[in-house]
Amino acid sequence: MAEFSIIDQYFKRPSNVDVSLGIGDDSAIVTPPPAQQLVICTDTLVAGRHFPLNTSAHAIGWKSVAVNLSDLAAMGAKPHSILLALSLPTIDHEWLAEFSRGLFECCDQFGVSLIGGDTTQSTQLTMSVTALGWIEQGQAVTRAGAQVGDYICVSGQVGDAAFGLQHLGHPLQQRLDYPTPRCELGQQLKGLASSMIDVSDGLAQDLGHILKASNKGATLQLDQLPIDESLKSLETQKAWHYALAGGDDYELCFTISPQNYEKLLRQPLDVPLTIIGEITQQTGLLFEYMGETYPLHVHGYQHFA
Repeated sequence: MAEFSIIDQYFKRPSNVDVSLGIGDDSAIVTPPPAQQLVICTDTLVAGRHFPLNTSAHAIGWKSVAVNLSDLAAMGAKPHSILLALSLPTIDHEWLAEFSRGLFECCDQFGVSLIGGDTTQSTQLTMSVTALGWIEQGQAVTRAGAQVGDYICVSGQVGDAAFGLQHLGHPLQQRLDYPTPRCELGQQLKGLASSMIDVSDGLAQDLGHILKASNKGATLQLDQLPIDESLKSLETQKAWHYALAGGDDYELCFTISPQNYEKLLRQPLDVPLTIIGEITQQTGLLFEYMGETYPLHVHGYQHFA
């Protein structure tokens, strides 16, 4: 009965009013809003692969939710609920209490309910979260819409989490352990952004997904990258590596016409935005520094390496 005791003690609580049936049955039942489409994503975190083994349980709980909400944000969707599949080497009540506390703190901040999932024993600590969100019919922002002349923009700062991973104990470790999904910004970009992605595997690699899906190219201005003062104090190419290839930022990278960018700036925004480049006709990603072409080769996070 350990599985059900874990669920009852750490993960079962009342759901949002539009969840007809939540935790406690074979499946959950959710009533979709009228004229809305369901947006679904899933992410798996593996101990030692996606977070250091000594990461606090609270941070792991937060991050397991946040990285999925970031995927919903990248489509412009409003987050609704999650399902959790948790594999545990042992039943550690102190760890479970902190993990569930971090998970629910992230859920509560973004109005999300945990509506189901699974728990089991495994030799490896892993958690897979499936997130559900809603968006108006036909309003989802995909990767395949960038147009020549669009600005390339990114929210917040890039490179923080990668720097934090290499400098554990530094204040930027907070950005690694507690990423902020840009849910409000994602919803504000509906009808304005032409394409969008969240920066999970490195800015250059993720921007490359937009370029491939849109069949376009881009010029990226290296001197416009929004980076922390800690990165600015590094040798230039080292700072660029963190910003372009580090990953785990969970900021939004999007393309937008100059006219729509002006419309966006008329709204109250909860995160700074930076124009870092422009969409071009030629395929591929070119870098410029101080107005001159700069040869640079970067690779993002590899899930099999």
